[in-house]
Amino acid sequence: MAPKAQNGPGRAQRKGASAGGRTTVSTKPRVGRYTAPESSGKYTPPVPKTVRKSPRWFGGAVLGLLVLGVLLILLNYLTVLPGSVSAWYLVAGLVVIFGGFVMATRYH
Repeated sequence: MAPKAQNGPGRAQRKGASAGGRTTVSTKPRVGRYTAPESSGKYTPPVPKTVRKSPRWFGGAVLGLLVLGVLLILLNYLTVLPGSVSAWYLVAGLVVIFGGFVMATRYH
C-alpha cells in the first residue's frame, strides 16, 4: 500500500488549497454602516423644475419639423415639387425629420 501524501514542508499542496500567508484587507464599507451620499461626494442634487422647462414654442417646432419632413418626402414622390423625383428631396426630408427627433429628446 502506498503512503498517504502529507502537506508539509517540501510537499505538494492540493489544488485549490490555501497557501497561507498574507491576507488582503477589504476596502469596502462594512455592512450596516450608513454613510450619507452628500458626505461621500457621490450625490448630485436634482435640477429644479423651473430650470428644466422648455419654452412654449418648442413642442410646436418639434411637431412642425416632423410634419414638414414627411410632407417633403410625400410631395417628392407625388412629383409636385420642381425637378421631378429627386434623391435630394428625400435626403432633405429625412434630415428635417431627424432634427425633429433630436428636438423631441430635449423636450421637458
